[in-house]
Amino acid sequence: MESQQFLPAIIIFLIAYGVIISEKFNRTVVALLGAVLMVVFHIFDQEDALKFIDFNTVGLLIGMMIIVSILKRTGIFQYVAIKTAKLSKGSPWRIMLYFAAITAVSSALLDNVTTILLIAPVTFVITETLGLNAIPFLLTEVFSANIGGLATSIGDPTIIMISGATGLSFTDVLFNLGPIVLVIFTVVLLILKFIFREQLHISEDNKKKIESFDVSKAITDPVLLRKSGLILVLTILGFASHHALGVESATVALLGAGILLLIGKVDVEEVLEEVEWPTIFFFMGLFVMVGALETVGVLEILASGLINLTGGSVVITSLLILWVAAIASAFLDNIPFVATMIPLILNIGQMTGMDTTPLWWALALGACLGGNGSIVGASSNVIVSGMLHKKGYKLSFGDFLKIGFPIMIVAVAISTVYLLVFYL
Repeated sequence: MESQQFLPAIIIFLIAYGVIISEKFNRTVVALLGAVLMVVFHIFDQEDALKFIDFNTVGLLIGMMIIVSILKRTGIFQYVAIKTAKLSKGSPWRIMLYFAAITAVSSALLDNVTTILLIAPVTFVITETLGLNAIPFLLTEVFSANIGGLATSIGDPTIIMISGATGLSFTDVLFNLGPIVLVIFTVVLLILKFIFREQLHISEDNKKKIESFDVSKAITDPVLLRKSGLILVLTILGFASHHALGVESATVALLGAGILLLIGKVDVEEVLEEVEWPTIFFFMGLFVMVGALETVGVLEILASGLINLTGGSVVITSLLILWVAAIASAFLDNIPFVATMIPLILNIGQMTGMDTTPLWWALALGACLGGNGSIVGASSNVIVSGMLHKKGYKLSFGDFLKIGFPIMIVAVAISTVYLLVFYL
């Protein structure tokens, strides 16, 4: 039965994957159609197809999107950005450093795209006021967002998927990837300071303009800020202790979102409209398509091939996954890549009995850090590129590649050493 379904499953998957990569059609539509075709061609029935949807990942994303949607109405991000700019006393390097740190920390707790959408407009205001080129600042912020997202189990969709599949907790990810994130963030910042050193100078008169920013007007709803801040802190504490509580992280996120919707006195329909439903349905379609490959045995064959290629060595397998994930994620959507790799690694663990923990860290590091490799490597890169274009700046694919790809190589090289020293 499985051999008869093998060919249709792999053809549907490859065509859908190719169309998603080509970006000629909406990726959510393609993923959903691919998933439905798997059922139409009897790869599995509808009931079995739905079992492959990881509702922990989906629920966690929905819950955090709701919390962020409410939190951003308070003006807290604008407040922090303006306050930080004033603390920098007009020093371009300090502005770059402080904004990068805010972006990295925010991306560890919120999704990267939201973080960039909130901090980029303030960055434009500050750089325009000071007569600075915005590109060095925004590039630093997208690099920081992609690096910072690695630090927790809720910082990046790929980490959310890996955590959901493996049971890795918020603190597991924080304690294992947090140190290397800090090292990579520091090294990347120093490299960027050197690269942009000629563009980080302004006159004393321009420095004084930073004093004209009025931070008192940034907070638009202090009551909502207190409520949403409290819920966010409790939700993060819930992530850190969900194993002890005996609940999934999605339950924690949805509980926080539900309470905030109840006490926040916000327009519920308006908040729900801001949830990125296309992303949610994209994940669901993708989970079903990958589930079809698992059902017909494709992933088992790929796992066997990978084991034969590496000789079953956990060291070689981990480093291969790290570098392939990074290079692939620099030019392809890393979400379908990770969705395919997760069951593949699970199969490797079942077939060899090897400890797959280093393989998960390798996949997470490669998929997230690879996003800095090119302008299409991460959604936040694409968004910043579009914002720069609207403001009259020119940032070509090649311009981004010249800075982003070497930075990605350095970050992955540091990760290689980290894995070899601590996990292999």
